[in-house]
Amino acid sequence: QVQLVESGGGLVQAGDSLRLSCAASTRMDAMAWFRQAPNKEREFVAGISWSGSSTIYADSVEGRFTISRERLKNMLYLQMDSLKPDDTAVYFCAARRSAHTTSQSNDYDYWGQGTQVTVSS
Repeated sequence: QVQLVESGGGLVQAGDSLRLSCAASTRMDAMAWFRQAPNKEREFVAGISWSGSSTIYADSVEGRFTISRERLKNMLYLQMDSLKPDDTAVYFCAARRSAHTTSQSNDYDYWGQGTQVTVSS
């Protein structure tokens, strides 16, 4: 059974940084981070290809967040800098059975339970 487990969330102040991690129980192809704020739909944050050579970002986080992975350790990361209150959400790790990442949640086959990130002003 495939499992994705996120960690690293917490309560921080605006301008601070956080690093989220996602541990996969097995080798994964393309992966991504999504987030869902209260009373809002889940939205794409960042994605990375199987090789790690290709990354994509939502406009709202471009230049502030960095997605990376360690394939041999089955780990995915999201470095979040210059955090804003609007970044407050539950962050989810996702994986799909394809080498190429996309921004569409329906393209992903596996999901973690999420980790809460709260940014105070």
